[in-house]
Amino acid sequence: MKKVVVASENRVKIAAVLDGLERMFPEETFDIRGVSVPSGVDEQPRSDVETLVGARNRVDAASVAAPDADFWVGLEGGVQVMSATSSPQVSEEMVAFGWVVVKSRGGVYGKGRTGTFFLPPKVAQLVNDGKTLGEADDQVFGRNNSGMHNGAVGLLTGDVVVRTKLFSEAVVLALVPFKHPELY
Repeated sequence: MKKVVVASENRVKIAAVLDGLERMFPEETFDIRGVSVPSGVDEQPRSDVETLVGARNRVDAASVAAPDADFWVGLEGGVQVMSATSSPQVSEEMVAFGWVVVKSRGGVYGKGRTGTFFLPPKVAQLVNDGKTLGEADDQVFGRNNSGMHNGAVGLLTGDVVVRTKLFSEAVVLALVPFKHPELY
């Protein structure tokens, strides 16, 4: 049995990690738990790089907080304003995405990024005004704590894609170096 520590106590993120692990390594069993650790970045990361740094910081902090694991996993959701200055038809829009970083006991890191989706202008404005994406979603959609459930992607797709599924795919991608260690 492999011990896995997720750098979050959010049940959605823990479920995403377990799903990705089980799909990539169906012959293994996993003892998985979450631990709350800081990201070292803003509460709402606002760039691709800041989001990746947050996931990496979380995985490193989790490996210090719970050193007895085989794998540590950091997940971080972020937003970024995209601007297409060369096209008059496209203005600045905000996108949302997430990064996953997996660290093994041997010090190998794997990284994977979720799909990207565009946020509605009302949500983007609230984020620009200083709210986190979860707070903005809750306000616009009249929900409570949506980040612990289906997330922005679930709200916007009518649960066709939910936050667990979005992050699970990135977990799978972050596990590629562990599926093929001879290549990494």
